[in-house]
Amino acid sequence: EGRGRPPAGGSWVPAWLCPLAGSCSGSRARRTSPAVLREGPPVSSGSPSLLEPHRVRCRRCPPGEPPDGGWGWLVVLAGFLANSLTYGVLRCLGILFEDLMGAFDASAAQVSWVTAIALATKQLASPLGTAASMRLGARPVVMVGGLFSSLGILWASFSTDLLQLYLALGFLTGLGWALAFAPVMGTLSRYFSSRRSLAVGLALSGNGLSSFALSPLLRLLAEALAWRGALLLVSALSLHLVLCGALLRPLALRGDRPPRSSVCDLGLFAQRGFGVFALGVALLAAGYFTPYVHLEPYGREMGLDPHEAAILVSAAALSDALARLLAGCLADRRCLPPAHLLVLFNSLTGCSLLLLPLPASYSGTLLLALLYGLSAGGFATVAFGVLPELVGVAHVVNATGLCLMVMSVGGLLGPPLSGFLRDLTGNFTASFLVGGAFVLCASGVFLALPSFFASCRRSEDPAAPSTATGLAELAPAGSAAPFLPAPLASRCSEI
Repeated sequence: EGRGRPPAGGSWVPAWLCPLAGSCSGSRARRTSPAVLREGPPVSSGSPSLLEPHRVRCRRCPPGEPPDGGWGWLVVLAGFLANSLTYGVLRCLGILFEDLMGAFDASAAQVSWVTAIALATKQLASPLGTAASMRLGARPVVMVGGLFSSLGILWASFSTDLLQLYLALGFLTGLGWALAFAPVMGTLSRYFSSRRSLAVGLALSGNGLSSFALSPLLRLLAEALAWRGALLLVSALSLHLVLCGALLRPLALRGDRPPRSSVCDLGLFAQRGFGVFALGVALLAAGYFTPYVHLEPYGREMGLDPHEAAILVSAAALSDALARLLAGCLADRRCLPPAHLLVLFNSLTGCSLLLLPLPASYSGTLLLALLYGLSAGGFATVAFGVLPELVGVAHVVNATGLCLMVMSVGGLLGPPLSGFLRDLTGNFTASFLVGGAFVLCASGVFLALPSFFASCRRSEDPAAPSTATGLAELAPAGSAAPFLPAPLASRCSEI
């Protein structure tokens, strides 16, 4: 073997991509490993960084296609835990809404800023998490994020005024969630191709299942230990994000580039597909989280006891979890184009928000809460499945962070606006109506996704290449053809 050629059964792998980082790369004083044949040449493009001093020849991690299984199922487990301990916990904070208003003698709008700051920080700082994971690897970044989120909730349990609560539960916890969530979901998308929607649905079901379990549990803890004791136990649970990071093994894929050439690629916004998608999710975020912040206090406003009001949140969370699994199976079967599923689930979410203030009975409100959970959960799974096909697997980690960043605009606006409307009108009717209007506006934006109204057929000439194949061949390695999933050679992009 020449020094410039990869070994049989392996290939040149950048040091930052090798999963055996402790044994076959990552240090100039390389230790012996049966997986590595010898050191390769230094990276030719630009000056090598401290994190990528050389390349290695590795038998066990040749760049190729996503494995669609194997270690990927443990990454799915990491995604499930990350969703449970980020969005799952965020959704349950509304259970403590009335307790915090009483403890700090604050209005609904003032307390709503706690959730808004946490959500906005989590989403706005997501590009920081993806950039750090692409430079340092997802594993250490997620583990640090777990520590930050746990420390933030711990600090919040000792808060004596709203400013401390904003900084602790809002900023520090949100920053930890940003470092943990986006790298996990980006890594998960890299491990799967044909079963990506199913894998994403399994991971995202952690949101609903954890909310279903934590909502009544947090209510019981608040009654037994007060809201401070409840936050202490949630802080301990958040330390399990460190375990999520430990499960993230790096994966080398064909077309991967060194991190300095792909971190914070704002050029993705110039692509029509990604630009439309980003604008849609920004509008969506202004109303999407309204029920999880205000559904429990809305139930208590209806005259329900605290446990019955918490059951509304749990019911929505359980239907959300089931919908994420079913939507993953449906999207993988391609029964409908993913863009059509995206608009369908999003429109149902908006309609359920508009109808939520109408029922005067507990059963009617519970039914609409279930409808909201089903539609919102289905949308989340389809959205994470659409993203890799819009930008390509090589860019999905970066794109995930950028999408969450633009969602921070709506996330920062939504909860305080709904709290302000509640203070202004004396009830939550206007809050749900405005939230539903934002979500339905997002559906209108998603209609502009490429090929939404297109209908393509296979060429009658069997020798003629299909549109998808031709564009895929013209696309650079590691990226999707313009708005087309490369593997689809028999029909147009379903995005």
